[in-house]
Amino acid sequence: MNQTFTAVEIQIGYHPDGFRIDKTAQPLNRYTKWTVTDQNQWNNPAPVCFDSLPADGWIKADRFDWDSTEPTKE
Repeated sequence: MNQTFTAVEIQIGYHPDGFRIDKTAQPLNRYTKWTVTDQNQWNNPAPVCFDSLPADGWIKADRFDWDSTEPTKE
């Protein structure tokens, strides 16, 4: 199982409930909520504020390819 982190520890990462943090992205893509399908595809990103993110359970990623439907894990 992946090691999990708190939201404040994440530079780039995702939460299994469909949230992403990417502090290297454009402002509207830094904190996003996605629809995750049954096939584990991430669709329909919407910007959210940091305070609406889950506090715990985050998984670090190397980067996000915004044209892909899945995050790249470390």
